[in-house]
This record gives sequence, structure tokens and C-alpha cells, in this order.
Amino acid sequence: MRTYKTKPGKRAEFLEIFRKRSMPAHAEIGMPILGPFLSIEDADTFFFMRGFPDLASREPMKAKFYEGALWKGELEQVLLPMLDKYDFVLVDDPGGLIRW
Repeated sequence: MRTYKTKPGKRAEFLEIFRKRSMPAHAEIGMPILGPFLSIEDADTFFFMRGFPDLASREPMKAKFYEGALWKGELEQVLLPMLDKYDFVLVDDPGGLIRW
């Protein structure tokens, strides 16, 4: 589960790029994204979950994205400057509530 807080007024711009460029690239690697969910209380915050087939695949799949041409050549320079902060919590879904 990831929490992103953009710099003031940047959430909509961040999310447009995130939805069009980052989410499809994640899905191609096998990391579907559930969300984004917009905070009602903070216009600069949103949440999403990124799924992995299992814990062992998490690091290699993340590396494939973050070391890839899309992130290194484009998204890193565009998206990171819009972020104020981000955080994540690694969670398990033992009951199978989420259908990726």
C-alpha cells in the first residue's frame, strides 16, 4: 500500500502521467495497480496498491521497472519533482480479498 503526497496543486498532473504511462508499464511487467484512490481530506494526497505474484518476485519486478528506459529516461525526471513525500507499507492478503 503506497501513500503519495504531491507538492501543492500537482496531484492532478501527477495522476494524469501516472495513469497514462506508469500504470500500463507496471501491468506489462506483471505488477497491477489497484487505485489510485484520492484522499478526500487532502487535495495533494492519494493512495494505491501495487500487486506482485509473490514476495520473491517483488524486488526483481521493481528493478525491471525502476531500471528500465521509461523510468530512467522519462518518468523519474518528471514525476519525482512533483512529489513532496511518499511512503509504503508492505502488506499480505492471506484471505485473498483482492483479485489482481
